[in-house]
Amino acid sequence: MEEALWKAADKLRGSVESAEYKHVVLSLFFLKFASDKYEEQKAKIIAEGHEKFVENTAFYTKDNVFYLPPESRWSYVMENAKQDDIALKIDTALYTIENTNPILKGALPDNYYSRLQLDTTKLASLLDEINKIDTTKDKENDIIGRMYEYFLSKFAIAEGKGEFYIPKSIVKLIAEMIEPYNGKLYESKTQNLIQINDCPLRGAA
Repeated sequence: MEEALWKAADKLRGSVESAEYKHVVLSLFFLKFASDKYEEQKAKIIAEGHEKFVENTAFYTKDNVFYLPPESRWSYVMENAKQDDIALKIDTALYTIENTNPILKGALPDNYYSRLQLDTTKLASLLDEINKIDTTKDKENDIIGRMYEYFLSKFAIAEGKGEFYIPKSIVKLIAEMIEPYNGKLYESKTQNLIQINDCPLRGAA
């Protein structure tokens, strides 16, 4: 999967700075991931005999699945992938998902793809590559974080600046050693405060 995303990023060469790759690709990957989860949940609702509730948001959120309006679904994006206004449609899809699911407020890019002014052909090609990725095989439920780490590791050394990350294996080791069940944690670089109230982080990433 990581290799597939890297191949997708190659479609952007010459159009955006390498530091932007992760933002361009991962937002689209999130859209694909959220849509796949939505379709899985929709099939489950129908299989359980609740077909009349397939457009009921509560039947998705109860299982921690985002409800996606028609214009936010990956199938709609792919149907319009070759259209001149595909960047606008992607921005609209992301905005609608965020607007429909308050928990995502401020998490998704705002009018990002329209501002990038990517060549339509390159953007369509990027969508085609991401469309080939089957996200349903992931059982860890941390696929977005995994991909973000992968992109950071690819560019951190080359850029020599910006974002760096601690490998997941090291994070797990530290969590195992300090066993932070209660209290406060400070991120060493920014000194951001994290409050922990009876929430074990042991083994977490």
